[in-house]
Amino acid sequence: MDVLVIIIYLVGMVLVGYWGKRQVRDQTDYLVAGRRLGPFMYMGTLSALVLGGASTIGGVGLGYEYGIAGMWLVVAISCGILLLSAAFAPLIQRLKVFTVSQALDLRYGAKASLVSAVVMWMYTLMLSATSTIAYGTIFKVLLDLDRVPAILLGGLVVLLYSSLGGMWSVTLTDIVQFLVTTVGLIFILLPVSLVQAGGVQGIKSRIGESAFDLTAIGGATIATYFVIYFFGLLIGQDIWQRVFTARSPQVARYAGLACGLYCLVYAVAGALIGAAGRVIVPGLADRDDAYVAIAEKALPAGLTGIVLAAALAAVMSTASGSLIATATVARQDIVTQLFKRMPRGGDEVTENRYYVIGFGVVVIVIAIAIQDVVAALTIAYDVLVGGLLIPIIGGLVWRRATAQGALAAIVLGTVGTIGTMIYKADIYANEPIYVGLGLAIVSFIGVSLLTPPTAEQKMQEWDRRKRGEIGEPAPVD
Repeated sequence: MDVLVIIIYLVGMVLVGYWGKRQVRDQTDYLVAGRRLGPFMYMGTLSALVLGGASTIGGVGLGYEYGIAGMWLVVAISCGILLLSAAFAPLIQRLKVFTVSQALDLRYGAKASLVSAVVMWMYTLMLSATSTIAYGTIFKVLLDLDRVPAILLGGLVVLLYSSLGGMWSVTLTDIVQFLVTTVGLIFILLPVSLVQAGGVQGIKSRIGESAFDLTAIGGATIATYFVIYFFGLLIGQDIWQRVFTARSPQVARYAGLACGLYCLVYAVAGALIGAAGRVIVPGLADRDDAYVAIAEKALPAGLTGIVLAAALAAVMSTASGSLIATATVARQDIVTQLFKRMPRGGDEVTENRYYVIGFGVVVIVIAIAIQDVVAALTIAYDVLVGGLLIPIIGGLVWRRATAQGALAAIVLGTVGTIGTMIYKADIYANEPIYVGLGLAIVSFIGVSLLTPPTAEQKMQEWDRRKRGEIGEPAPVD
């Protein structure tokens, strides 16, 4: 019964992706869903993107080990979405671009945007690969497959529906995944697990008061979650590409704030499920096994399939979003700037689809080759935040920032982050991200003040973009 539910879900995702293909008329539809998502669809697709496997399977696992303090990873994500939506999303939506690097091009010029595009592409590619490994792991358990066939199955499903209709297919599948995840985790697994654990008092009596100690996970760990995930959500291409889909600045702000509040609920729910799991299935050797173990122990057949489909939905939504982000950055930023052109004629939708298919295959190959998923994801987020946070946010809020300052911050921040990782010989150390950010801040401010201000004509164009007075970006000659 549970396997049948999963199969129906996967077939449904492909069919929804095909339906999304019928909505696509041009490149804007394919890359940013025509920039016409309303509040519910925007909130749903953004929630599905940010609440992936780390938030769902990982969040429950952290709750299993640390109790309610396991919520802090998803709380950091929630706070990032709240700040992005309140302070930056309306401005980002009005720029009418396709990528973060195109925004940097408007603000600084091509030199800074090309370097940033390479860093952003590395991040989205690695995020895609780690997400692919995550749902491959789920298929391995559910369908009793070997690792490689499991990754191939999941990867091909995501590749198929993502390439069919681009962001429209991703958005429509995200809405389904958002609903499945909400029902599975919040309305089924949370109440059932709490009842079987005897409620809050039952958890306290079996585990102790430490299950509800907000700081049990450690202050340093909480700080690291905020540095990596909170800041990473402010600048990631996968996140910004969702902001570009909103039909108005108001939708980007208020529906985004609703997403942030939903993530807070999700954070507490996952941690409580994990804490209850220590009563229901005590003694698990690996905390990341908690989600599946709790579902199988607490739920009857059928409902277990829905809850497992919820975990699969969370992972696949992140994978599809990061895949289309990877292809978009490669085509719109890197290829365009290296070859100094963007085709004016021809079928741009088909060309974008080829990029999604090509990178989808690359992602599957990388996923099969990678062994340490957490290490790969840590490197991706550290490089993203260390190299790009300061020039992106600085360019949005500080008019004196210059292209030279942005370029120096990107290069020194990235080199400092990676160099410190190598020096420490510890990918998981906290120092690399702080060294990278420190170098980026000093070089960004110092070089900007030592170089001539950005030309007034460019700043006027930037101001017009910020006010939403310019339409779609023209092709590059």
